[in-house]
Amino acid sequence: MAALRGVSRTACSLPLQQLARPAYATCSRRSASTQAAEPASSSALLDLETESTLAAPQLSPEEKKEFRPWKRAADRKLPLPGSRYQYHPPKYDRGPLHPIQSPATSDPIARDFVPGPFHLPRLRQTHQSTISSDLMTLTYNHVPSGTPEVESSERLRSWDDSSPYHLNRPKRAPRGAPVLPLRERNITFRNIPEIKEVTIAAYSPEAQRDPSHLVVARSVILALTGSLPEITTTNTSVVQWSVVKGKRAGVKTTIYANDAYEFLDRLIHMVFPRIKDWKGVKATTGDGSGNLAFGLGPQEVAMFPEVEVNYDMFPTRMIPGCRIFVKTTATSDRQARLLLQCMGVPFYGKMK
Repeated sequence: MAALRGVSRTACSLPLQQLARPAYATCSRRSASTQAAEPASSSALLDLETESTLAAPQLSPEEKKEFRPWKRAADRKLPLPGSRYQYHPPKYDRGPLHPIQSPATSDPIARDFVPGPFHLPRLRQTHQSTISSDLMTLTYNHVPSGTPEVESSERLRSWDDSSPYHLNRPKRAPRGAPVLPLRERNITFRNIPEIKEVTIAAYSPEAQRDPSHLVVARSVILALTGSLPEITTTNTSVVQWSVVKGKRAGVKTTIYANDAYEFLDRLIHMVFPRIKDWKGVKATTGDGSGNLAFGLGPQEVAMFPEVEVNYDMFPTRMIPGCRIFVKTTATSDRQARLLLQCMGVPFYGKMK
């Protein structure tokens, strides 16, 4: 306390001008207000570059010849340490708890990285901008608040617990239905149906006697899809049609993503309008899980622009028909038909 009192007495004895003087006035401090009026050529700005790096002089031909980084890498006796200059993602996925995780598929260093997409098909762009919102509007189901939830019927058969072995036993499949179809879900912004893949298959039973039919069928499907088809064989023998089991008699291929949308775009807008006396696709088609199928004859296959532009290259009588299987992300055939109907596929008959 005595020391503090002494300090206060000393401060009171100083003149007022010394008390108003700032303590940091003796240090050299540069601020915007004090240096604004100084010219640009002051000593404080000498550390800045006067010229841009874009105006740097170019290398001379002699310097370019001496600059050979690949030769320096080839002459290096020891490789660079892999931990610092090289990175190899793991080959195997050892689970989510492993300390070393594989990078995402979108990462360029990933082993399964696929560059692209480099373009957006017109039909896919229409699906994202127009069809998606239309599907949610057409299938909107308003449920007032407070409405009790309707219990769905039991799909699997439970045990009657007549035996102690029935405890904790999985339920049984329903009678007469070994494979259960998908249960239809309401369309929301989280599960809008879209095209997943398209499979095109051609069957030529004449190929068992003349292999040229198989060559033509494979060339036609390759021209339509841009994917090399695989050769299929017959599963059963039919004596009336001279079909022998195990013989090569067809081709098929599957296209995905943008290729599937481009194929459907050509099919809907270039082939379907040119078919005469054609009702459309039957409305009852489907496998119960959102996958539809329809067929085209040899005359309709010849209407594709890829075949029509080189029509003389294919023998007319050897051009096969094809079966088209459209696999969607819909959970029912009704939603899949509604998706293709919005894209422009005509259906006839009673919709279920």
